[in-house]
Amino acid sequence: MKQGHDTSVNNKEHVLVCLSASPTNRRIIYEASELASAFNASFTALYVQKEQENTLPSEEEMRLQNNIRYAEDKGATITTVIGENVSYQIAEFARVSKVTKIVIGRSNTSRYHFWERQTLTDQLIAIATDIDIYIIPDSKTDIKVNQKNWKLAEQIIPTWKDLLITALLLVAMTGFGILFSNLGFTESNIITVYILGVLINAILTRSHLCSFISSFCSVLLFNYFFTEPRLTFHAYEPGYSVTFIIMLIAALLTGSLAYRLKDSARESSRAAFRTKVLFDTNQLLQKSRTVDEVLNVTANQAILLSNCDVYIYPVDEGKLGNGYMYSKDSGAATEISLKDSEEEVLKWVLDNKKRAGYSTKVYSKAKCLYLAIRINGTVYGIMGIAADRIFSSFEYSVILSILGECALAIENIKNEKAKEEAAVMAENEKLRANLLRTISHDLRTPLTSISGNASNLLYHYKVLDDDTREQIFTDIYDESDWLIRLVENLLSVTRIENGEMQISRTPEVLDDVIDEAMKHIDRNKTEHNITIDRPDDIVVAEMDAKLIIQVIINIVNNAIKYTPKGSDIKVGYYAKGEDVLISIADNGPGMNDQMKEHAFDMFYTGQNKIADSKKSMGLGLALCKAVVEAHGGSIYIESNTPSGCIVTFRLKKGEVVLDE
Repeated sequence: MKQGHDTSVNNKEHVLVCLSASPTNRRIIYEASELASAFNASFTALYVQKEQENTLPSEEEMRLQNNIRYAEDKGATITTVIGENVSYQIAEFARVSKVTKIVIGRSNTSRYHFWERQTLTDQLIAIATDIDIYIIPDSKTDIKVNQKNWKLAEQIIPTWKDLLITALLLVAMTGFGILFSNLGFTESNIITVYILGVLINAILTRSHLCSFISSFCSVLLFNYFFTEPRLTFHAYEPGYSVTFIIMLIAALLTGSLAYRLKDSARESSRAAFRTKVLFDTNQLLQKSRTVDEVLNVTANQAILLSNCDVYIYPVDEGKLGNGYMYSKDSGAATEISLKDSEEEVLKWVLDNKKRAGYSTKVYSKAKCLYLAIRINGTVYGIMGIAADRIFSSFEYSVILSILGECALAIENIKNEKAKEEAAVMAENEKLRANLLRTISHDLRTPLTSISGNASNLLYHYKVLDDDTREQIFTDIYDESDWLIRLVENLLSVTRIENGEMQISRTPEVLDDVIDEAMKHIDRNKTEHNITIDRPDDIVVAEMDAKLIIQVIINIVNNAIKYTPKGSDIKVGYYAKGEDVLISIADNGPGMNDQMKEHAFDMFYTGQNKIADSKKSMGLGLALCKAVVEAHGGSIYIESNTPSGCIVTFRLKKGEVVLDE
């Protein structure tokens, strides 16, 4: 049978197999896995732990763990529930989980008396009438006898501590009885004192024999000290024999009920604690944003559940990394080298995706129980638990649930990261597509102009007059200059976005920087009124002069392109606190709010018409923003009064250093 058949399950079919510590349970699991595979169904293995079943003998516990692991290897989802009525718990779980088929073993042993309760199989058939039940012969005689003998020994044989508590309580109750007798209390009051003692004894001790001893001795002590003739075991009143019998029965019933309530309360508190651990794990994992945070949460929750030191070894792209040891005392993580760990066991767990180490058949002498943090066949890490005991089936199922939650959280984080990377790649592809479309469309006009003018010069040079030839040369120069600036902007934006451009900031005098920028402004600047507003003091800013010159050129050229001839363009700069502000203002048509919001986006050109009919590619202001932010500054656009725009960018103020 192929493991992991539940990767493409039929949602209408769900197979449930019942787990036990029976030696033949392995066969039942196999038959159930074959059934699930045949129907391509979901596969769940359920273990019902009785409320009074704290632990099993080591041999039975080991067999149960092996059966659970075998079911897990067959692709089953392991689930444990607690309840005294096993058949009801199975039927209720099947109803909630929408199970369609149940596979269970039938014991070959028969009832000894007709008044005994129905077998588990018969009860389940009677309850789950709408579910297909497949019964596999299962011999349990030996294991039932062993379990009964073990439970009987645990419940009967008392410890010295229990015997001492019983004796002290009997002495204390007798003392209270003598005190109440001297105070004139009736015998019925003294009887309640002894019954109270039996109840307290049941709460403080574990052995049922102590409860019987306490009940029997209470009757004897009451007869010896408080019935006539006193200090003897005789009684004058014939009705005392009935009183003694009723007192003994009441004491026994009280003790038995107290033991049952104590066991139920103990199991309820344990179940509530483990449920809280799972709930807290889920809540903490939802808040985790990185793989390290997820592993930290998982380790600390495992410590809380097992009270053992925990080791976590992350797995990245199928390779083990250095691990972290989380102390059960402090929860602090200490990095440990893979070479200092049980590397051979770790690699086996990684390769086989199964547990190994302590309490298993594989590397059983290892100091830790190693479990794979995996989901859908992918291992994201390995957890080692430095346990000195065998975990119960319920504890083991909770640990597996924690590991499953951990693997799911890591997978979600990786999926989110993959989505982000895919979104970035999609955005990059979109930018590339926009770039190709824009280049193919917008470069056609200047290239056609250059090609046509060159063709005229080549074939008609001699018949053209000087003015015409000069105009053609000017057009070729302008078109070539536009293409050169375009390529420079593209290269600059790409380098800054990829982090390849080195920014070398030095103190520069803004007067010199702006004068240099004005020398390279578009030839159409003569058609506009460009002025420079210079402050009285020298203004120095920290910058890469070559890049800031390009920023100023781009902003001024942008103003020239998008304003009509004769417009005023004003370049100003001044110091403000620790910053220097450079602004370029025009009195053109200006921008609306939507255009201002997208003005610094690549390939955004707005809806303005350019005077020379060449369309801008929308790279100038995008480059300006990238350069300014690379300097640690900011850039923004405001409306000018009464019309036009003001583009302002901010740089860090520099200091003038004088060499003496």
